[in-house]
Amino acid sequence: MKRLIAPFVFLLLMLVILPAEVFALRPEGERYKISVCDWMILKRQKIGEFTLAREIGCDGIEVDMGGLGKRDTFDNKLRYPHFQKLFREKAQENKVEISSIAMSGFYGQSILARDNYVDLVQDCLNTMKAMDVKTAFLPLGPCDLAKNPEIRPELVRRMKVIGDMAAREGRIIGIETSLDAQGDVELLKEIGSKGIKIYFKFQNALEAGRDVSTELKILGRDNLCELIHCTDTDGMTLDKNTRLDLKRVKKTLDSMGWSGWLVIERSRDASDVHNVKKNYGTNAAYLKSIFQD
Repeated sequence: MKRLIAPFVFLLLMLVILPAEVFALRPEGERYKISVCDWMILKRQKIGEFTLAREIGCDGIEVDMGGLGKRDTFDNKLRYPHFQKLFREKAQENKVEISSIAMSGFYGQSILARDNYVDLVQDCLNTMKAMDVKTAFLPLGPCDLAKNPEIRPELVRRMKVIGDMAAREGRIIGIETSLDAQGDVELLKEIGSKGIKIYFKFQNALEAGRDVSTELKILGRDNLCELIHCTDTDGMTLDKNTRLDLKRVKKTLDSMGWSGWLVIERSRDASDVHNVKKNYGTNAAYLKSIFQD
């Protein structure tokens, strides 16, 4: 009887003594997965994006909602069941997951300039549901709170509406801002919605002269969504980048108990910027050597 009880006592002690993060971690090879933005590999909502992502060496792909520009809605093929089925089949065939859905159209225009922003976000949420994706990317682009503090009340109001829409459907909208980590924490508190988190981008911190690991620690695991844009601005590939210490970043993320998708956006060789397979293949291989090997 004592032999039967002993293992259960040991397990109970471990549950009490060890932090919850330890039990949340997946095996190392699954804890960090590598994805890539489809618009950056010139395959925005194109069926060939899954094959190319596999050839590059990625585990997943961030699928864009399609162009926006002056249109009333996104140029979104995934609004239609035929394309939903086709994309799912190609993803399965290539063993490439859809890590996330992106509204990259808001890089170039303000969501505050769109009276139909609720319809646009609902289109994204419908696409997420159809493709079984938990998290979407929403760059705030021109909505620079540091330069334009007067827009804050309306931006916060709209983010609250968007966050609550996402939360009702069990989804997350990851926003990218121009603020530092402390500013992001304060913004999230002001928004006050479980459906909004920060989609952190290394490039923004680096270009502002901020330390990536320090910023991540200030943000904390619970304020980050399950995706990080893990590259720098164009100029050189990640393996040659001396201002981004990815080994240190990994230690930071390990200590935080964060797990999720590292999404490649830029970090292209400036002398060969259009060579998609070379640039993104090099970056994917380097990320895997640090985060998965």
